[in-house]
Amino acid sequence: MAIIFKNLKKNIFNAGPVMLLYFISITEMDTNFSNYFEILSFNLQMIIIYYWVLRNPAILGYGHIFFAGIINDVIMSFPLGTSALSYLITAFVASYISSVTVKISLFTDWFTFLIAIFFSNLTYYILIINFSTLGVNYTDLFYNSFFTFLFYPLLWIIFNYYKYTITIKKDD
Repeated sequence: MAIIFKNLKKNIFNAGPVMLLYFISITEMDTNFSNYFEILSFNLQMIIIYYWVLRNPAILGYGHIFFAGIINDVIMSFPLGTSALSYLITAFVASYISSVTVKISLFTDWFTFLIAIFFSNLTYYILIINFSTLGVNYTDLFYNSFFTFLFYPLLWIIFNYYKYTITIKKDD
C-alpha cells in the first residue's frame, strides 16, 4: 500500500509543470503587468518549457508543449501554430543544450536561454509577418524578451527547489 501511495504522490507532483503550462495557456493568464508598469511583461510558458525540457524531459513532453501552444493560439487569437512552433523551438534548443552540457549551473542555463529566446522570437516574428495581418510591436517584443530573460534565474531557483522536493529517494 505504501508503494502505491508513493507512486501516486510522485505522479501527481511530476504532473505539476504540465498542469501549470496548460493552466497558463487555457486561462489566458498573460504575465503582462502593463496595468502596474508600462513595460513589464514576460513569457512564463517559455521559462517553464525551457527549464523542464532541459532538466527533466520526461515530465514535459513535446506533445504537451505543442498542444499547449495550439491552445494558446486559439485563446489569444493568433494564427494557428504560431505559439506551438515557438514553444517547440525553445524545447529543441533546450534538448540540444541538455545533450551537450556536462555540468549544470544557473549561468550556463541562463546564457543558453538567451539563444532559445532569440530563435523562438525569430520564429514567432517570421510566422506573424508572413502568414497573418497582425502587426508586431518591436519594443513590446524586446521588453517581453528582456524580462523573460531577467526573470529566468528566479524561476530557475523556484523550479530547482520544486524538482528537489519531488525527487523520491530510494530509501522512501
